[in-house]
Amino acid sequence: MVKNRSLARAISDAAWSELREQLAYKCAWYGRDLVVLDRFHPSSKTCSACGHVVPALPLSVREWACPACGACHDRDVNAARNIEAAGLACWPVEPV
Repeated sequence: MVKNRSLARAISDAAWSELREQLAYKCAWYGRDLVVLDRFHPSSKTCSACGHVVPALPLSVREWACPACGACHDRDVNAARNIEAAGLACWPVEPV
């Protein structure tokens, strides 16, 4: 169904919104917090080591080096690290 050009966007949007609703429901059920990032958050273009944001990074580039600190990143792994850091930044720190 996603290959149909006229319906692809509606089907994709519906599926993602349903997944998000189910996650919110399950988090509320188990007393957890759901952290939602903005759709256009530059998670794969932000260096997870120093925080530098690369202004232009085409999707064809799968590995890149940060111009600020020189760290080498796999695009997907780097995005996962940045998303994890954004989620952990929302949690309150409890004293031990």
